[in-house]
Amino acid sequence: MANWTETTANIAGTELVLIRGGSGKPLLMFHDELGYPGWMNWNEELAKERELLIPLQPGFGRTPRLDWIRNYRDLGGFYAQVLREMNLDPIDVIGFSAGGFIAAEMAASDPKIFSHMVLVAPMGLKPTEGEIADIFPLTIRTYLRSTVADRATPEFGKVYGGEMTPQQFEAFEDARTETARIGWEPYMHNPSLSYLLEGVKKLPTLLVWGTKDAIVPKGCIKAYQKALAGAQVAEIPDVGHRPEIENSQEFVRAVKAFLAA
Repeated sequence: MANWTETTANIAGTELVLIRGGSGKPLLMFHDELGYPGWMNWNEELAKERELLIPLQPGFGRTPRLDWIRNYRDLGGFYAQVLREMNLDPIDVIGFSAGGFIAAEMAASDPKIFSHMVLVAPMGLKPTEGEIADIFPLTIRTYLRSTVADRATPEFGKVYGGEMTPQQFEAFEDARTETARIGWEPYMHNPSLSYLLEGVKKLPTLLVWGTKDAIVPKGCIKAYQKALAGAQVAEIPDVGHRPEIENSQEFVRAVKAFLAA
């Protein structure tokens, strides 16, 4: 198993909690709208060749909320400051769901901040068809189950299948509260983001999407393809919103191949 640590440092005006694991060239990861679910098999595989850096978003429990962050563009600006203070830019990045929204906002503001960008089932753009699922009326358990096509997937059961501890429940609710605060209106997208992304010409981008995703429709992938000319797409069949959990082998293969190019 790769060694990983959780540290807290005074960065960009707050006490940012950061997960670090593996060794090699740094690879930044932005977790999704419900927070960091823990170190998984796919983390382990990528950490064999890269040092994974996973910041825990402000307002998601262990990193304090920053009231001045009012939307995902503000959040992207915060993380850009983090990278500057840590002397990490340019860096490769993977963003999951709402984490993809963050990465896209950062790229739109400064395309040179990333060397490669991987967006996994990204929110952030209004889909060309369909709608991003409304996560807020659902219970946490119902939403988690809706993120996979097969609940019998071992990794899903390992992380989300057991009884939820009070601490886990509180962490999920903290995350959902903060996500609602910054992403409620317009719901989990920014109407101006697509126009700004059209100016991002030379950033290698990979869009990863599961063909049974019940949260982010294919219309979001099409919207990103339209905004980011030349973006590659890796569709993983028969999996839902969490391809890294349901088919970690294919997910890791696609990401490694893209980052090595």
